[in-house]
Amino acid sequence: MGMRGVLVYAVFAVFIDPCRGTLTNCNEVRKVFQLKEIGPVKSVPETPRTGSDLQVCLSKNLTCCTKKMEERYQVAARRDIQNLLQTTSSSLKFLISRNVAAFQETVESLVHQAENHTHAVLLHTYRDLAGPAAAPLGEFFTDVGLFVLGSELSLEEASQRFFDALFPLVYERLVEPDLSRMSLSYSECVRASCRDLGPYGGAPGRLAALISRASMPGRVFLQALHLGVEVINTTDHIQLSRECRRGLLRMSYCPHCQGLTTSKPCMGYCLNVVRGCLASLAEVDAHWREFVRSLETLSTRMHGAQDLEQVLLEVHGLVRDAVAHAQRNTPRLSAQVRRVCGDPVRQQPEQVSSGQHGSVGRDSIPLKGAVRNADDTLSNRRKEFLSSLRLHRAFYGGLADQLCVSDLAPGDGTACWNGAGVASYTLRVVGNGIKAQAENPEVKVKEADPVISQVIDKLKHINQLLQGKSIPKLGTLDQIETGSGDGYSGDCDDEDGCWGSGNGAAERRRIETMSTQ
Repeated sequence: MGMRGVLVYAVFAVFIDPCRGTLTNCNEVRKVFQLKEIGPVKSVPETPRTGSDLQVCLSKNLTCCTKKMEERYQVAARRDIQNLLQTTSSSLKFLISRNVAAFQETVESLVHQAENHTHAVLLHTYRDLAGPAAAPLGEFFTDVGLFVLGSELSLEEASQRFFDALFPLVYERLVEPDLSRMSLSYSECVRASCRDLGPYGGAPGRLAALISRASMPGRVFLQALHLGVEVINTTDHIQLSRECRRGLLRMSYCPHCQGLTTSKPCMGYCLNVVRGCLASLAEVDAHWREFVRSLETLSTRMHGAQDLEQVLLEVHGLVRDAVAHAQRNTPRLSAQVRRVCGDPVRQQPEQVSSGQHGSVGRDSIPLKGAVRNADDTLSNRRKEFLSSLRLHRAFYGGLADQLCVSDLAPGDGTACWNGAGVASYTLRVVGNGIKAQAENPEVKVKEADPVISQVIDKLKHINQLLQGKSIPKLGTLDQIETGSGDGYSGDCDDEDGCWGSGNGAAERRRIETMSTQ
């Protein structure tokens, strides 16, 4: 017998009669019962008793347990396993949550940078236009930021509103620059005529389509991370079956009834109990692995027209060119506006503030290009995140084993609890997953947990979206909980993915499908 074994025996000998094999007192049981805050210490008997009223912790010998203690122990066993689940998943959950916040922060910073750069370009190219254009420009980029982060707003409408608001400024300062400032009512008429007159060519629609196309992979990526956190939260609080709770009680606290407060379950015994309890979580494994792979696949597609950074930091060029297009069509626009709104109605002199005519000299405005920090780009953040997430791809497949190896069972060959006493465990050890539990001698598993099945359905859904596949009629992730939808179909053969190019109804349908509520 090794030194560790001698120590274990010595501990047992303190309160177990080596001749009779029965308990002599319940002092140690009382201490642990109080230390672990399992229940009121007065419920622990002073001396061992027969356990005729026990339902799970049955023994031929005297016991320190009562029925009330057994109930308390079962609650403690359930609490212990859920605490272990939360502790084990905490690093994975923190990794995803932290990166959700980091991606959102980076997107917001990028949108702000794009807005500033667009304003700087307008200021440099159309110095008299930039100041009044700042407000509609800010509103547009606010909408862009909301859209990129998952809002259901219409980016096409946001783009058109921006160009509508810009048109009176373009008209009075570039198309009819010799006019004094227009009255508010005339300016409103010019604004309202913008969509019919089309002064910018197709720029409003092109801008919305470019940003939509570049945003959708990121929207799905962010949606997937939110779902990842939801999966972990759900599995952390899995509902344990009655069979599982009884199995955990028998494994963790029934030895206390016999005074074996320091014993741990044999490894094979622990694996059978925990694999039985977490059988539904093992079913998540294949879909979680695919989830990690699908995130990596989507990340590789986010370049060129689907690189949000590149597209947003080029918005200034499209806005500048749109204004230039209107300026080139001055005669046509002047005639059309006069036909719609009549001759210009000017503001009264007292309505014109001194600041409206002021302008800043072009030479005094340093034009700064958008600087992209190589260490703080969306692309680098994704790469670092996915590199870390890859280490957790087998999390659900090895969860039960990790709990037993790291926390529950001894790993050094010391004497262990086999469910009935301190001895070796000789029963068959089953594998992971629902099917494998048919032969489990410790925990009977009848069917998969319906809540975990819903999580798996959500993972299937998001994996399809991450892979760029179309899912007609399914709608948002929340809808599949009730079983709506006709299944997954519509694999895409386009090597650039199914994110679409251009705008219109098809584009909007894709946006709605990929967006989270």
